[in-house]
Amino acid sequence: MLNLYFSLRLKLLLPTRQSSALLHTHDCTIPSPPLTKQAFTSLLKSSSSHPNQLKQIHALLTTTGLSIKNSLITQLLTSFILLGDMTYARRLFDEMHKPRPFLWNNLIKGYVKNNLLVEATAIFGQMQRIGVHPDQFTFPFVLKACAELDDLWGGVEVHAHVVKFGLDFDAIVRTELMIMYVKFGELVSAEYLFESMTQRDLVAWNALIAAYVQTGHAGKAIWRFRQMGSAGIKPDSVTIVGALSACAHLGCLEIGKQIDQFVIEEGLESNVFVNNARLDMYAKCGNMDMARSLFNKISQRNVISWSTMIGGYAINGESEKALDLFSKMENEGVQPNHVTFLGVLSSCSHVGLVSKGKTYFEYMAQSEDRNIQPRIEHYACMVDLLGRSGHLEEAYDFIKSMPIEPDSGVWGALLGACTIHQNIDLGPYVADVLFDLAPEMASYYVLLSNMYAAAERWDDVEKVRRRMRKKGMKKIAAYSSVESNSEIHVFHGGDRLHPQSESIYKVLEELIKQMKGIGYVPKTSAVLHDVEMEEKEVTLSTHSEKLAIAFGLINVRPEDPIRVMKNLRFCDDCHTFSKFVSRITKREIIVRDKHRFHHFNDGVCSCKDFW
Repeated sequence: MLNLYFSLRLKLLLPTRQSSALLHTHDCTIPSPPLTKQAFTSLLKSSSSHPNQLKQIHALLTTTGLSIKNSLITQLLTSFILLGDMTYARRLFDEMHKPRPFLWNNLIKGYVKNNLLVEATAIFGQMQRIGVHPDQFTFPFVLKACAELDDLWGGVEVHAHVVKFGLDFDAIVRTELMIMYVKFGELVSAEYLFESMTQRDLVAWNALIAAYVQTGHAGKAIWRFRQMGSAGIKPDSVTIVGALSACAHLGCLEIGKQIDQFVIEEGLESNVFVNNARLDMYAKCGNMDMARSLFNKISQRNVISWSTMIGGYAINGESEKALDLFSKMENEGVQPNHVTFLGVLSSCSHVGLVSKGKTYFEYMAQSEDRNIQPRIEHYACMVDLLGRSGHLEEAYDFIKSMPIEPDSGVWGALLGACTIHQNIDLGPYVADVLFDLAPEMASYYVLLSNMYAAAERWDDVEKVRRRMRKKGMKKIAAYSSVESNSEIHVFHGGDRLHPQSESIYKVLEELIKQMKGIGYVPKTSAVLHDVEMEEKEVTLSTHSEKLAIAFGLINVRPEDPIRVMKNLRFCDDCHTFSKFVSRITKREIIVRDKHRFHHFNDGVCSCKDFW
């Protein structure tokens, strides 16, 4: 009977009238042995993943008086934090007598991991008020909370506490500080922290490289990656993903190939994240043959792998291959997601497949799978498809019938279409909507100004530019880049700062002379200023794309394509220029602009002039 009672107590059954009666035989009370701390410790360990049992243990601890032992409550607290039940964890924490710093840290960590960021910072504040000293394990999660809350000044205040407690040179704390500052765009502060580290481990390098990529500083990411190699730090899969993403952003195929070779040599080919980054790099560098070859070799392909390939075919103008691959994906039983359908709709948009695009969109809209139901970006894609194909009124009606509120991306797609088709009636109305939705976006003012300029409504152009000046807005400077010998060379319009400028301009002059001899006529409508025709031609001849192509003709091996990356939309005249150059020189020219790729071969562009 003693063993039965002890067993029942261990199974968390509190004494009941029935169980008590069992222990009273012939008016003789059988005393029950007390549950020891050791017994509870064992029981807590075996029940750590069962919240209801843990709560029963807590109740039993209270009845036995053992709840005053912080070590047992600590075990309970840790279990509830791991289970994500922060409400019960906080209740246990508040019952504790003078909890030690590591428990405060655990609670903060639990709040952050469960996205209860305000609560995490509140606990940190409570620590300060009652005089509990934070340590090197406190600050990383508090800083992470500040970053996620977009609370820069809160983060700065935490940084001050880091310095106050002499932890500003702790590697983990310093790395988290660095990540926080990069997230807020405070690169100078982040770089200072990194440069002043006495020991930079792999985590610090990875954090900075990833942060550069995520904030659009891909060039710096590549530079740091090279610097890391020089410092003797061996990259891991996280580093490789960051470096390949930077190459994809910049279109650095040569550097990307070198990293890809490292992947093969180090046996990282089985890592699905690395493989997806490799696919993305080749696709965004305009080499879909390499991307497809790699895709076919990958044994473990997930939805990201398929979506990357479909999206890659879409931006490279190979819509038929994109849609064929989508069909193959479905036939193999791989469930598409919202990113997959972005690639599918973009494929339709880039070649004007309006009917197919509508069919795919309707399929999404009627699906019960929340993962593929249309999101705001899919609506923007449909507006782009309709507008680019000239169905501007239908695109406008589509926006008005949307079940969700259209954002600036949706209206921006329509404004872009109005600019392409020179719809001077609808365009200004759409622009006014955008000025209300995104008053600080200079690009929408520029599109409206360009529309008026193309229609030679110079007074209206000046009005738009005056509004921009009043708001302190500046047009984004256009630039083009080209890779040669694993180095990126950047050109701006009229640029004469490059060491090879003299040779570049001589090549340009000779090319234009030859081109005019076989029918090239500069599209001066692309110059959106009220100036003389001759001045327009001079301006056109020194666009950044032309300078980059001329540089490529001089420096890129004849057997290799000339790959140019443009930060804005490719201009009409530069598009025509590229066709003529590919015809005259028999060179393949690949240009990636803000929206898509253009592959030029023997005077023909892959876009078939639909762009």
